[in-house]
Amino acid sequence: MRHNKKYNHLGRTADHRKAMLANMTISLIMHKRITTTLAKAKALKKYAEPLITRAKDDSTNSRRVVFSYLQNKEALKELFGPVAEKVGDRPGGYTRIIKLGARQGDGADMAFIELVDFDENMAKAPKAAAKRTRRGGKKKAAEGEAPVAEEAKAEEAKAEE
Repeated sequence: MRHNKKYNHLGRTADHRKAMLANMTISLIMHKRITTTLAKAKALKKYAEPLITRAKDDSTNSRRVVFSYLQNKEALKELFGPVAEKVGDRPGGYTRIIKLGARQGDGADMAFIELVDFDENMAKAPKAAAKRTRRGGKKKAAEGEAPVAEEAKAEEAKAEE
């Protein structure tokens, strides 16, 4: 039975695991995205997200609590500065894990873990409305040609001015 075995020990002693997760959290805060194994990424998510939540409240106590986990002043400044500003309105889910496939050497599942608000590629940009078409569009196409021609004439007139 697996009673009271709630988290992944990652094959390490408690001190080694604590140090590794702290170092990975510092790297995540400083670089906004790191590549690691899937198991470590999942463990890191559980470790880092409560610290990011704590950083939303910029008080002396919050800074001391987070510093007791990370032991890095530069990461603390980054976390309580730009990171806290970007995640201020988000209620949780500050990180995203993207699976990459198996590692060449040993077949370990690899993944990106990144801070959600700092990835420009995944940011939601307004999409152009898709042009809707209907069946039997031949009738509508004939009617639709006239307004298009009028719009083209209006644009030409603006260009001449």
